[in-house]
Amino acid sequence: MDAASPIPLKLWPLEQLPPLPHLRLAVVGHVEWVSLVAVQDLPQAGTIAHARAFREEPAGGGAVVAACLARLLGQPVPFFTALGRDAIGEQAVERLSALGLELHVAWHEGPTRRGVSLVDQHGDRAITVIGERLTPIAADPLPWPSLAHCDGVFVTATDAAGLQACRRARLLAATPRVSLPVLQQAGVLLDALIGSGLDPGEAVPAGALTPAPRLRIATEGAAGGLALPGGRFQAPQLPSAAIDSYGCGDSFAAGVTAGLAAGWSLEQAISLGCHCGAACATHLGPYPS
Repeated sequence: MDAASPIPLKLWPLEQLPPLPHLRLAVVGHVEWVSLVAVQDLPQAGTIAHARAFREEPAGGGAVVAACLARLLGQPVPFFTALGRDAIGEQAVERLSALGLELHVAWHEGPTRRGVSLVDQHGDRAITVIGERLTPIAADPLPWPSLAHCDGVFVTATDAAGLQACRRARLLAATPRVSLPVLQQAGVLLDALIGSGLDPGEAVPAGALTPAPRLRIATEGAAGGLALPGGRFQAPQLPSAAIDSYGCGDSFAAGVTAGLAAGWSLEQAISLGCHCGAACATHLGPYPS
């Protein structure tokens, strides 16, 4: 993304943001069962690292965005996803339901994807995923027509036809992790494309999508990020010490999506996203303990 105005967007304090109105927001995306391991330092070849803390959660971008939206709205959020017919898939359903999600699961024959996230004492992390990502697609027996009644939908994984079904919502936001070929094949107008500006796997060249997204946001971790149109924005000071960066970008995307769906200004929506991302960084894993 090209550089924008040198004047950064205003970061609104959380207490100055307006209350969110009643919204029906949904998420279409993937789940990974993640082992979250806190270590002193990320291990090097030939060394043995001892865990300082450990927990397991159904995570992945889709689950994290949906859970964050459920906390923001204080109500169940429809989550369209795919899981494997295995014990991990069943565990994921139980935990995601407890997090306030209205689950719509396409059960696939492959195993539920797993992952391991190692985070060091500074909050930096390294992730290894195990297995193929299971993706909810338009052919799956999910209530796709219901998305037409949503104020907003965020997508992390689906096929082109699924993305076209999501476009029936009033607002459609997505991450580049949907994949560039799917975004191109779908040919739908995205109200927002929100992803990492630091991850080469999420790079979408200018002009690669037709029609072009109304808004593109590339996050840059503690440095904030860049919105086009709009400009640069700064990350807020963390409310407490940084523990784990896992899920911060997805929590940011959830906040921005909620703000945009509420009709807030770009500064307000990005501010809510920044506060969501900052809060996520203060505990191990993407969900409050």
